[in-house]
Amino acid sequence: MSPTSSPRRRVPTAIAVAATAALLAVTVQTGPAAAVSTREAAIAHAKANVTGNAAVFGFSAGQDLLVKDVIIDPDGTQHVRFDRTYHGLPVVGGDLVVHQDARGRLEDSSRAAAHDAAVKSTVPAVSAQASAGHALQSAQGIGEATSTPELVVWAADGTPRLAWRTTVAGVGAHGEPASRVVVTDATTGEQIEAYDASEEATGTGNSEYTGTISIDTKAQTGGYALVDPVRGHSTRDAHNLDAGSITATSGVLFTDADNVWGDGHKFSTDRATAAVDAHANTAWTYDYYKNTFGRNGIKNDGKGATVFVHVGTKWDNAEWSDTCFCMLTGDGDGVTDPEQVDLDTMGHEMTHGVTSATANLRYSGESGGLNESTSDIFGTMVEWYANSKVDTPDYLFSDQSTPPWLRRFDKPSLDGSSADCWTKKVGQLDVHNSSGVGNHWFYLASEGSGAKTINGVAYNSPTCNGSTVKGIGNQKVAKIWYRALTVYMTSTTTYKGARTASLSAAKDLYGANSAEYNAIAAAWSAVSVS
Repeated sequence: MSPTSSPRRRVPTAIAVAATAALLAVTVQTGPAAAVSTREAAIAHAKANVTGNAAVFGFSAGQDLLVKDVIIDPDGTQHVRFDRTYHGLPVVGGDLVVHQDARGRLEDSSRAAAHDAAVKSTVPAVSAQASAGHALQSAQGIGEATSTPELVVWAADGTPRLAWRTTVAGVGAHGEPASRVVVTDATTGEQIEAYDASEEATGTGNSEYTGTISIDTKAQTGGYALVDPVRGHSTRDAHNLDAGSITATSGVLFTDADNVWGDGHKFSTDRATAAVDAHANTAWTYDYYKNTFGRNGIKNDGKGATVFVHVGTKWDNAEWSDTCFCMLTGDGDGVTDPEQVDLDTMGHEMTHGVTSATANLRYSGESGGLNESTSDIFGTMVEWYANSKVDTPDYLFSDQSTPPWLRRFDKPSLDGSSADCWTKKVGQLDVHNSSGVGNHWFYLASEGSGAKTINGVAYNSPTCNGSTVKGIGNQKVAKIWYRALTVYMTSTTTYKGARTASLSAAKDLYGANSAEYNAIAAAWSAVSVS
């Protein structure tokens, strides 16, 4: 980070509370005299800053803070992310980020919708069994379903109430993992919300493989295994196992005697062919995050994921699962749609894991659209990073597996469903369609408005306010978006909050009066987010 100005690093004089919960600016009068640089010290000071400013944070008796992530900038500035509990119950929408200087003095805070997490009682009037039954009835289309209720304080809309968060898990029509979360008021039994728990990128077209490439494998007795010794991930054959029952040790690890894998054909009878693409594209995704942002794996803990190919029967999809820390890919429909292992699809799905480990954007409403947009953005950036001659970098998502494309960035509405511009109704759209606002913003900030041809593809991006936008390049925009995601966004961030978060990130990286800061602001205005 090399900001040209640091307006957040001011001499603390008072406590100031922003009018909205999207981004809360706070200052304090005292702080430790010496700089602290360790993770443990940053956490300790962050907890002290929260409890010492309880009224600002809505932190009261019965609450506790659970550390989720710590980022320490090169200049020592610290960003400590917490989840909250109330008498041991998770607080949905209660997460927050404490921003403090190198000495542990509180400067700013980002927090989700909840301020005070207290509820009158933690004893539910509606039983867990009744909640589970209601959830099962609400989750039609899921076979072999189980219903698991969890008592939570639900405050995603800013008003805390005791609720049952029930996960219905089973299998879909093609043996794919299927799950739905149903939230009900634990006092009245009223349904609060319901949303799909699975985060998917749907493919329905012909996939291109990545040609003859080098892949990292592990030597073992009798040959080699598809285990990446550098990045830690392994690739396994699910053998069309009912995906709802897949764990990290399911299926069979791919092995080979001569370290030559697959035959490079579409719809190949050689089961290792899909594994080659999955294994290589997982590596590209890992390398993009590592070499661009210094992120050491999906959860930034150095651990590699398990990658499965041949999941389910004729499953025309791909999915990231936090439960098993796994990437799941299907075989397509067997007629026109091949294995779902193309580069931007793999990058998209694994980015869901990154989002879950950081801001954890809720997969519902505007935050759900931002979740999907984040995966589209970084899945596309993995493609630009790889710069393959077979899969030329572009702003067309899943163009290889769903020709001519599944979604596009310059004008998302060309798919017939996605939104180009923000309106009050955007949050009511399917998250794969409300993501269009974020995708459009990313394109405008990267490449600018109007007609142009990039890498042989013609684009023509309009603006919603009639303005002309000049782009700053996708690498800068992705860098800003990554910092916004990992430092400033929370689980309930909306598009307006995303604008605030990305401008804070741009200010940190390039300065408040920089061309980059102004371009980010102009692109948001151009998609009607102000």
